[in-house]
Amino acid sequence: MAEKIIMPKQGLQMTEGTILEWKKKEGDPVEAGETLFEIETDKLTINIDSPATGTLLAILKYEGDTVPITEIIGVIGEPGEDFSGLLIESGAASSSSAEDADAVFVDNEKLQTAATSTSTDKNKDTDASGRIFVSPRAKMIAEKQGISLADITGTGPDHMIIERDVKNYRPSAGTAATPLARKLAEQTGQDLKSVVGTGPRGKVYSTDIPALNADSQQPAAGELIEVIPLKGMRKVISERMRSSLDTAAQAVHRIEIDMSEAVRVREMFKAADKKLSFNDIIIRVAAEAIRLNPVINRQFRNESEIVQFSNVHIGVAVALETGLIVPVIHHADKLSLQGIHTETKRLADAAKSNSLLADELAGGRFTVSNLGMYGIDSFTAIINQPESSILAVGAVKNCAVVVDKEIVIRPVCQFSLTYDHRIIDGAPAAEFLQSIQKLMNNLYLLI
Repeated sequence: MAEKIIMPKQGLQMTEGTILEWKKKEGDPVEAGETLFEIETDKLTINIDSPATGTLLAILKYEGDTVPITEIIGVIGEPGEDFSGLLIESGAASSSSAEDADAVFVDNEKLQTAATSTSTDKNKDTDASGRIFVSPRAKMIAEKQGISLADITGTGPDHMIIERDVKNYRPSAGTAATPLARKLAEQTGQDLKSVVGTGPRGKVYSTDIPALNADSQQPAAGELIEVIPLKGMRKVISERMRSSLDTAAQAVHRIEIDMSEAVRVREMFKAADKKLSFNDIIIRVAAEAIRLNPVINRQFRNESEIVQFSNVHIGVAVALETGLIVPVIHHADKLSLQGIHTETKRLADAAKSNSLLADELAGGRFTVSNLGMYGIDSFTAIINQPESSILAVGAVKNCAVVVDKEIVIRPVCQFSLTYDHRIIDGAPAAEFLQSIQKLMNNLYLLI
């Protein structure tokens, strides 16, 4: 019996995932537990195993597609098995869900008439007003490849243009163009047939499109342009950071802290052949400061109540090429400085090798974001919701400061606390920073 393949939840608060690669093709045999496809969520890249043994009868969502969780993306069953009922039951064959319709047309003729009936003229792919009937997937692929739908003959139901028509389309001589070139030609109102292409076999590049005027914002001739789709981790970061600024009443306190004691402790560890970074010390100090100031360990829930936590779980921002990820050190207030160092390094290494587990990204109550290694003096971080605050740490630098009415050189560091004023008031936020300052100046209190 045919079985659906769905976008998995993966145990996190994810709402969608992007398919990076199918490891199997339609018609390939698969074994239960065998890696079937790879997805990217907002936090992880994950290999997903086949839920059953059989043949991959249909792939309904393709590489690059971003799919909501639990939505059907493929079917496994026996060769020749009729899985139309499975698709109709799940809504994959509905005309209102045409993103799946192309795969249904190709793989199951029984669904052709049920899937769509958009045209009343069975001899044309346009209606009396000149509108072109095209499935959403075919339209998306055509736009990505810079293909004009007017140049394509539809072979789908009622001559609708479907995915295979776009994939099989071969432009006539002189009309081949890159997607960016077609977009520029459309924006500037120019006919591509009148443009001389400099690419292979006359293909038109964006640099072949003349600008309308000197003030045009189009790329200059010879300029290299890369269009990067907003998807996966980058898309989620964009959405969440914007949402964080839109929803939280974010306020900022700053404090300058003398790091002399931290320098001394690091040297002690170094003398004992043990590694310890300033960030390790700051995380451990922040954990203790949260224990002493539990108001920081709160979060909004359902926009109607505030939850007070007892466990101190601290997220550590790690920069990756694809974006920012925040693995979590659980029960950070119960770890030693050496324990913090070991766990931080382990999580950072796992993040960079894309081997973090879901549990290692869940449960954060507070985040430390340190850009000191980049020489940044001070910065304001955006709250990693649903947390209520985030600590931004700058570089440790030798500066002239006044101590007992004398000017001396001391290693100092700028700390900035961004907090949600809906949950935390200004005075408690200031007291939290005072606790951090006191602990940094008296690290023996952590013993």
